Amino acid sequence: MRLFFTLVVCLLSIPLFSQDLTGIWRGSFVSADNKMSDLLSLEDRYKYEVQIDQHGHAFDGVTYSYKRTEFYGKASSNGTINPKTGKVMLQELKLLELKMASSSYACWMICFMQYTKNGDEEFLEGKYSSYRETDSADCGRGHVFLRKVVTSDFYKEPFLVKRDKEKHDALTKTTTKPPPATVSKPLAKAATPPATGSAKKTTANKKPLAKNKIAAKETKINPAPVAKNKDAKVAPLDPDNDAVPKTPVIKMKEPAIVPPVLKNRENEVVQSLLVNTNEISISIYDNGTIDHDTISVYLDKKLVINHQMLTTNAITLKLKMDETTDYHELVMVADNLGDIPPNTSLMVVKAGEKRYEVRIASTEQKNAVVIFKYEKPK
Repeated sequence: MRLFFTLVVCLLSIPLFSQDLTGIWRGSFVSADNKMSDLLSLEDRYKYEVQIDQHGHAFDGVTYSYKRTEFYGKASSNGTINPKTGKVMLQELKLLELKMASSSYACWMICFMQYTKNGDEEFLEGKYSSYRETDSADCGRGHVFLRKVVTSDFYKEPFLVKRDKEKHDALTKTTTKPPPATVSKPLAKAATPPATGSAKKTTANKKPLAKNKIAAKETKINPAPVAKNKDAKVAPLDPDNDAVPKTPVIKMKEPAIVPPVLKNRENEVVQSLLVNTNEISISIYDNGTIDHDTISVYLDKKLVINHQMLTTNAITLKLKMDETTDYHELVMVADNLGDIPPNTSLMVVKAGEKRYEVRIASTEQKNAVVIFKYEKPK
């Protein structure tokens, strides 16, 4: 079996190239020996992801190619863009990561793709050719299909995180209006001091106050009684708050604590299931060759499965649902990536007579979320 390691040169045919390729492009490629429709087949296709950082007519990036537990490769890359024809060249420069079977070999890819846009969706679709890494021998040709997406199957590269921050800062600077200018008013003139005679009178009044210090102390020590009942308990006076009525303290229920692994990672919804039965059975298996993937599972932010390895033997859960408990959120957390990334699993859901299969991929940066909603049978 020939296994492909991606080296991409993308040629886009558009009259005036004005699109920014910066971002994540994810999809798949399949050998020309298979039909184009096989891009939708999980068995024959290689998953394919390119992250691009465009600057003018040139860009840098990374590429990923992977197929279940058989192959995984990552490389740095760069390329150029022709703004008149929309042709794009991307080539890998340095191998960063590689995991594959001992009988396999890596190949470089060259892609010729067409950029299209349908509403808010952006696509790159076309053909590729490939060459063996070791001796440049022909590795075959095929079809490739990519779509621009927000999230990665792995994680956003630092250059994309930096670009996102720059865009956010620019947007904040544009939308934040400076506070309206305030016209300072001249300060009111201080009251004119009284005539000299009055000033003397004020000065003269200072002495009697000094003489009455003892009387003032006695008044402070012996305040007027507030209750005649000898048994009544009198609270000490609070000179700051006695005149203000006390507000009753209401104890609020403490919010649920979100585990760090859910708070610090991205949580991507991969499936939302509508069920109308009270009991749901969930079985989780390894999706392919056993490669020592381990997972933890959280149900409504509570840990229900802790560090269990995925195998051909099912990890099982049961959910109870009715009109009062009509929503559950199940989060699959990758404890590791196994021998070959990413962490993949197959979830089989049985809800009454209905059966669902959910294929899940999670990484150390992204959790997979499956939502269950209950609807009363009609």
